[in-house]
Amino acid sequence: MRKSIFVLLATLCWHISVAQIKKLPLTSQDEFTPVHVEVSTETYLGKASVRLVDPGNTNFSQVTYAKIKNLRFQNGTIELELAGKPLATAGEGARGFVGIAFRVADDDSKFECIYLRPTNGRAEDQVRRNHSVQYISYPDFPWEKSRKETPEKYESYVDLAVGEWTKVKIEIQGNKARLYVHGASQPSLIVNDLKHGPAQEGAIALWIGPGTDAHFTNLVVTPN
Repeated sequence: MRKSIFVLLATLCWHISVAQIKKLPLTSQDEFTPVHVEVSTETYLGKASVRLVDPGNTNFSQVTYAKIKNLRFQNGTIELELAGKPLATAGEGARGFVGIAFRVADDDSKFECIYLRPTNGRAEDQVRRNHSVQYISYPDFPWEKSRKETPEKYESYVDLAVGEWTKVKIEIQGNKARLYVHGASQPSLIVNDLKHGPAQEGAIALWIGPGTDAHFTNLVVTPN
């Protein structure tokens, strides 16, 4: 009898766990609430995807993303494929900034974000390579502040190719976040002090920076 109850409970827990996993192909504009970005869908490098483009009128605001509707998140794993490149009209400082914002407040007043700079991944300048991935926290902890006050702590190197699909996984738990790229077993970036603290929760958003043309597909969210 006890064994049967144990098996039943284990089965129920497994089904509940599976039900919590959210798989979104990211192929419909209806899945998003755009904030200072242009959203469309298209097939890119053989994969159906959502496209985000910087409209060029945000004055370099960090609040440039498409929030996923009806999805709350605090702790867990976010996995997806993304690709970023500078727009043809972008200035010299464009890097194809592309990433994920998480724990986004309903009023867009704060969020955490980890993103890539694809043009830095294979730059001939080693310093630029060292700035290939970045953590920021809006509004009080932009990349400029972290690089000035704590250089190298919130950014790192990883091999990236401009405009190519890149597999990304971010693990978030409490104050900590880990970024894994290309299916690696070890993180490319470790953040041990998420600035908004462990109690913050909110939306997940596809994020881009100034002068960026980006694509996203195959999002999988596994909450804890």
